[in-house]
Amino acid sequence: MNATRTNDFNSIITGRRSVRKYDTSVKISKEEMTEILTEATLAPSSVNMQPWRFLVIESVEGKAKLAPIARFNQLQVETSAAVIAVFGDLNNFDYAEQIYSTAVERGLMPQDVKENQLTRLASHFATLPADVNRETVMIDGALASMQLMLAARAHGYDTNPIGGFEKDQIAEVFGMDKDRYIPVMLISIGKADGEGYASVRLPIDTIAEWK
Repeated sequence: MNATRTNDFNSIITGRRSVRKYDTSVKISKEEMTEILTEATLAPSSVNMQPWRFLVIESVEGKAKLAPIARFNQLQVETSAAVIAVFGDLNNFDYAEQIYSTAVERGLMPQDVKENQLTRLASHFATLPADVNRETVMIDGALASMQLMLAARAHGYDTNPIGGFEKDQIAEVFGMDKDRYIPVMLISIGKADGEGYASVRLPIDTIAEWK
């Protein structure tokens, strides 16, 4: 399916709904899913290390593996076009040379700046406490997850973030290194079967203040 992409930001934000059941006839091509994921990666990240990693679970076999460890979200797993498992890569600095070299090649950064930055970052990551690294990766992963949901909405799809799954098992179930890849959340995606659920938000004067 090639959904019509909308650029109306207001409709993207206000039209998002919490979806539990999807239209099982709707599939998302690899090409369009790639577009959605690419748009999600435009989210910001600490020192541009882009620690998010995506596992697109769409096959019958993949969903069969996921189902036992997402017990409270069976309907979403079964009916969605896919469930995207978002992970954070604790070894994200492994890609620093590639990221910064590409920036130089594209004229976005001078060579000397790249070299200085990488020297400083190598020292930073070498002494970075594990808990701080983990927290940073989780925050960056959450930013990309929200951007992914908005990108999906712009493509005409519905999503729902899922936190109810066995986080200590999912990496190994899908053959990933659990000491390197930490789960951020699952995101179901597809076309809602029904209108989904709207929800109430606290007024701004309750949650914000100006000084």
